Amino acid sequence: MVTPNNTALNQEIHDEIARRRTFAIISHPDAGKTTLTEKLLLYAGAINQAGSVRARKSQRSATSDWMAMEQQRGISITSTVLQFEREGILFNLLDTPGHQDFSEDTFRTLIAADSAVMVLDSAKGIEEQTRKLFEICRQRNLPILTFINKLDNYGRDPLDLLDEVEQSLDIKVSPINWPVGQGQNFKGVYNIEEQRVHLFERTVGGKYRAPVTVAGLDDDSLVGLIGQTETERLREDVELLTMAGSPFDRDLFLAGQLTPVYFGSALNNFGVEAFLKALIDLAPFPQPRTSSEGEVRPTDAPFSAFVFKIQANMNPRHRDRMAFLRVCSGRFEKDVVVHNPRLKQSIRTSRPNKLFAQDRETIDVAYPGDIIGLSNPGVFAIGDTINADTDAFMFSDIPPFQPELFAILHSETTEKYKQFNKGVVELREEGVIRILYPQSTGRHEPILAAVGELQFDVVLARLQAEYNVEARVEHLSHSCACWVAGDKAVINKVRWPSQSLRTLDANEQLVVLFESKWQAQYTLKDNPGLEFKDIAGNPMKLL
Repeated sequence: MVTPNNTALNQEIHDEIARRRTFAIISHPDAGKTTLTEKLLLYAGAINQAGSVRARKSQRSATSDWMAMEQQRGISITSTVLQFEREGILFNLLDTPGHQDFSEDTFRTLIAADSAVMVLDSAKGIEEQTRKLFEICRQRNLPILTFINKLDNYGRDPLDLLDEVEQSLDIKVSPINWPVGQGQNFKGVYNIEEQRVHLFERTVGGKYRAPVTVAGLDDDSLVGLIGQTETERLREDVELLTMAGSPFDRDLFLAGQLTPVYFGSALNNFGVEAFLKALIDLAPFPQPRTSSEGEVRPTDAPFSAFVFKIQANMNPRHRDRMAFLRVCSGRFEKDVVVHNPRLKQSIRTSRPNKLFAQDRETIDVAYPGDIIGLSNPGVFAIGDTINADTDAFMFSDIPPFQPELFAILHSETTEKYKQFNKGVVELREEGVIRILYPQSTGRHEPILAAVGELQFDVVLARLQAEYNVEARVEHLSHSCACWVAGDKAVINKVRWPSQSLRTLDANEQLVVLFESKWQAQYTLKDNPGLEFKDIAGNPMKLL
């Protein structure tokens, strides 16, 4: 158990912890995540102009989507960090990739967050990627705030949406406001607790008039504000919510068992300012972390952090590599000597950076909840614990994702084989892709192992843009990767199916690729004593 050194704590550290909110935004592609991110930054004064997802060709691209490939395709590919301040609260926004192919990068980012914002399209509700990312949040009991977006378009009935969230995700829902109409008839929202109507005015750019306080739903002025039909519908909905809904319970929210729900339109700026206020009031400040020696609290001393991301060439002119660290406890100071327990090595942290997408700024101090960037000359790896105590603990490992897609990577510029190999190794160390090598075919081309097809495109694009190497992928028919364990004598005698492919991972452990789980299961049945593990070292789940 880590023992807090109370004498080393001061009011400054307590105050800095209390004012920090570190959260991630999760959604299915096209639900409006990037737009909401930009509008939060806009209302906080962190940017002067929000990019437009719908008019990306005529306006500048989204602040958080800084890779050339992201700007070309209009999707988030790599996680970024955006730090901004509002009303004395310092936000660390972890913008996660919204594409379904990037679950592993998203997962590592969610590990660094203390809460999450779930963005839903009012016309589509819960979609597959939303469900996957929600389950990752559930594993860590992350508190989740929900923003149901695009109310200015026609969508599903709000009661049906709430029911789907509750039933599909097995979480209680507590609507904080309620939409008045939708699409062309969208009038605004009614704050249930405050009994205030926020009226929407459809104008260029979108805006809303000042909130109007009404004396309950029976107030005669309500009809004049939103009309007879919408007044009757609003009264019915709120009465139903009062009878059958879940009142907001902060303890349940912090335990990840209840989500407050807000309705709005990020594109038209409606509901964004109120949602930002909710993040200030509801999102938790930095929380304790599990380690090999017990729970580590933010107020514990000394400084500690963990690496959740490695990114190369954020500034192509510098050709550098940046390690992203989540500060977990104590006070980080520039030039402090820290220890990496994995390497048993001490490192001086010169030129630490605060991050805003690809932009960086040198800092002198950082506190729990902050994300800092350190230049990485090969001494940091994803999952590393960094602390100021040479005999200190290690934080829990960051679990990996099981790859399901495989392809051979061919270099098309043989004269640049050194650049090719360097790019492959550095992209692997970043966690962009998993790399396997054929064990006995005589071929030396690396095999890419991914959780999604677009990861292959990212590898090709970044090899070309950052290493000046042309490459292509040759897709394989295999879909099941098994890490081999069990009796060595049994392993040596296995007659592997002719369609299987034996490879070695970065740790030179045998990994066999099968064309199907059925094929892997048949091999196990035919070889008693043989064991298959998944990438995390757990018994492989086959048929």
